[in-house]
Amino acid sequence: MNRIAIVGGHGKVALLLIQRLVAAHHDVRALVRNPDHAADISALGATPSVCDIEHADTEAIAAVLEGCDAVVWSAGAGGGSSERTYAVDRDAAIRTMDAAVRADVKRFVMVSYIGAGIDHVEPDNGFYAYAQAKAAADAYLRTTSLHWTILGPGTLTGNDASGRVDVVEGPSSGGDKTSRANVAWAIASVLESGIAVGKTLRFIDGETPIEASLGQ
Repeated sequence: MNRIAIVGGHGKVALLLIQRLVAAHHDVRALVRNPDHAADISALGATPSVCDIEHADTEAIAAVLEGCDAVVWSAGAGGGSSERTYAVDRDAAIRTMDAAVRADVKRFVMVSYIGAGIDHVEPDNGFYAYAQAKAAADAYLRTTSLHWTILGPGTLTGNDASGRVDVVEGPSSGGDKTSRANVAWAIASVLESGIAVGKTLRFIDGETPIEASLGQ
């Protein structure tokens, strides 16, 4: 059994991931900002940990991660001001990476998105702050000593898990949809199998079994 911390533990992908990991007998610690969400986490068999990741410093985050074997970053500001987007999607993510190193957590899985990259969105685009913040966090993760994997799903949908995805270079005119259930499956797969360490994998719903697709 592994102890796995999920940052952003009440998000739609995270809730699906909790169910999958708990069913596989992992010890799951879900970090949530809102204490009202703790009961939902407990009902799924995970341990809630109330932590305002936006404002917690590195030492406080490290204390929460102590004893964990892996961290999954699945948090996000969810839109709103660009200042908060940078504060959560970039700065808090980077502090969490530093905290993981400090807490001697080896494995780190970052949930990014399919098109992440510096300056691929024009500054006047409303998506600019998010794009820059995610790209900066991904870039920082690649410089750490963590055993990292960056997963870049396409546009998220509520479709059921198919267990099949295709790894791609980035968005295309052919479609870029990825179900949240497949994202949760992919996260669990890379955690449990140890595949894709040191890799950035962009993927969409497809035809190849997840383990085979991500393990290439």
